[in-house]
Amino acid sequence: MAETLKSHYFSDYLKPSQIIYDLKATNKIEAFEELLDILLKNKLIQNKQLILTRLIDRERLESTVLAEGIAVPHARVDTGNRIAVAVGRSSQGVAYDSPDKKVNLIILIVWNPVIPGLFNHLFAGLARYLREPDFRQRIFNARDRNEFYQILSEIIISLPQDDRLVSRASLLKKLQDIEIKKKRASRAQLRELEKKASLIREELDHATLTRFDRLMERYGYAVAEVENGVCQSCNINVATVMSSAIEGSNDIYICENCGKFLVAASRPIEEKSGDRASKKKVKK
Repeated sequence: MAETLKSHYFSDYLKPSQIIYDLKATNKIEAFEELLDILLKNKLIQNKQLILTRLIDRERLESTVLAEGIAVPHARVDTGNRIAVAVGRSSQGVAYDSPDKKVNLIILIVWNPVIPGLFNHLFAGLARYLREPDFRQRIFNARDRNEFYQILSEIIISLPQDDRLVSRASLLKKLQDIEIKKKRASRAQLRELEKKASLIREELDHATLTRFDRLMERYGYAVAEVENGVCQSCNINVATVMSSAIEGSNDIYICENCGKFLVAASRPIEEKSGDRASKKKVKK
């Protein structure tokens, strides 16, 4: 386990035989199957149908689109003492969350539940590069499979050096909502909520979950929104640098005053609609 975490390059997990330069799939389910077939051929996975089901369940919970034109679907399944990665590129685009929303790069990851923190470790490194427009453009413009692989091999995988907990902030907020709903759910509803909570917990590291559970037990909630630079839990101003970083970010930050996890305030649908209407008036 320790040896796995010492790896610092994406190419340590991805070999040329795990790449499809021109996906034939037109939708994400077809793409998942095409990429899983590659992992089967490389003997990196065994149960294709189980993993496909896990991938679909995860997508129903929340889209895995990471950046414009890029998705990172993933499933937590016992793969032995390793992580399995397959990458597919589509020049025409694969219909992902809807027929008109397409992605051109799919990085499919199957990871072992007994290797704590490995997915967060890998995801953080990928995100740093793939969210950069210039790097994405280089990937999309790769002339052949070799150039495509060489560009991906430039990605350095390393743990962040700041005090952020690199994870999915939106997932942590959803976990809180689920835990609150569970208290008044029927037996049938509880089973579905437990399933969703389990999927989320699989992607969060042990330290984050331990802190989350302690806060939920003590206060009834663990995640607070930041609105206009103010933590909505303790009503204390958040450091300006942190407040700016939280806005538009999906990383998790912690309030230095009350200790709650911090996420950017969500805007009501009505407000968003009003903003759009105002903009249209201005244009006129």
